[in-house]
Amino acid sequence: MRPISEKDVRRSFVNCSKGEAARLGVPKDLDARPWDDLDFLGWRDPGAPDRAYLVADRDGRLVGLALRAVKGTARGFTSRGMCSLCLTTHSGGGVTLMSARRAGDAGRQGNTVGHYLCADLACSLYVRGRKQTAATQDLDESLSTDEKIVRTRTNLTAFIDRVIG
Repeated sequence: MRPISEKDVRRSFVNCSKGEAARLGVPKDLDARPWDDLDFLGWRDPGAPDRAYLVADRDGRLVGLALRAVKGTARGFTSRGMCSLCLTTHSGGGVTLMSARRAGDAGRQGNTVGHYLCADLACSLYVRGRKQTAATQDLDESLSTDEKIVRTRTNLTAFIDRVIG
């Protein structure tokens, strides 16, 4: 992913109002992000833990999604969950059901799309082996890193398409 500015981030959102996009908490460390290793920019709002945001390049255009972590989806300490984007397995609360209000009229009518995602939205780093979970240390996948990246991007595109739909 190419480096993006706070202004780029705020302009990208497709499923919230311009006012909501202007008020959301954008990470202060955009310059320090490992852009070459990111398929999308994802973060949780430290001031509102149930809110998360995802910004990705979609056909040459940035698309931002405002997400809500669904309460009550934290898993027990011994259970495992799998992210729908990167297929990383996490134990405990490492995977969270997040919902995205659909764009346009459908979203204004209350329609949402839900997806189980890495709670920290660090999918790109897990796929590239830059970050690991305790739950994946005993799992061995036969795909190459490049194949995992393609799979993650394909799943991300499908999720974005469902929200934009």
